[in-house]
Amino acid sequence: MSLIDPTVLWAPPAPRRLGRPAAYSREAIVAAAIAIADADGLPALSMRRVAGEIGAGTMSLYSHVPDKEHLIELMVDAVIAEATQIPPSGDPIDDLVHYARQQRALFLGHRWLTAALAVRQTLGPNGLTTLDNALALLAPVDLPPSSKMEAFALLTGFVSTYVGYELAQSEMGRSTAEAQAAQAAYLTGAATSGHYPHLTAAFAAMGAAAQAPPDPEETFERLARRILAGLLTPPEL
Repeated sequence: MSLIDPTVLWAPPAPRRLGRPAAYSREAIVAAAIAIADADGLPALSMRRVAGEIGAGTMSLYSHVPDKEHLIELMVDAVIAEATQIPPSGDPIDDLVHYARQQRALFLGHRWLTAALAVRQTLGPNGLTTLDNALALLAPVDLPPSSKMEAFALLTGFVSTYVGYELAQSEMGRSTAEAQAAQAAYLTGAATSGHYPHLTAAFAAMGAAAQAPPDPEETFERLARRILAGLLTPPEL
């Protein structure tokens, strides 16, 4: 994997010399790459295939994008722009849950994005705009800026992990609701077996809710709120 210099990657393109205009732009390359990844996943992405999609020679792409790693960085930043900026309401948790819903939809719409984020090396312009928006949403919170940025990063990590589970279940041919219902049934049986007294006590305290299949949407929002409530609570002195 090549190391990426963000000052080079995100620098404005150099002016073209006089002559024939370019047949395609870096934006066109990125759009073609996103379409390939959306259709067939990141393993199917290559500079050769992108060149074929836009009708260019493979070597000509390297004057716009140095390699596949740089291309993935550009793809991630382009996709991030699909999310809308959220105006602060004064309730940071509500606002960030709204953001988390948007991010989840983005991950589900671009199934390769969770894997790409795991190896991303830098924040592009759209990523910086999103971070700036998050800090605006967190303005009412009495925490140092570093803690706010950590909270935002951890929220993104939660969304990525949750969606990763959803995508894994989908690839196995079942929905998240079906997977959670099967798990609930299994745990209910274990709780009534007599072998796990603490689990039995927990399920008894939960009552009928312990056996009800959880709703993935409700579960996602509930967990996001609990995580944020903990992260955004100032420590006691």
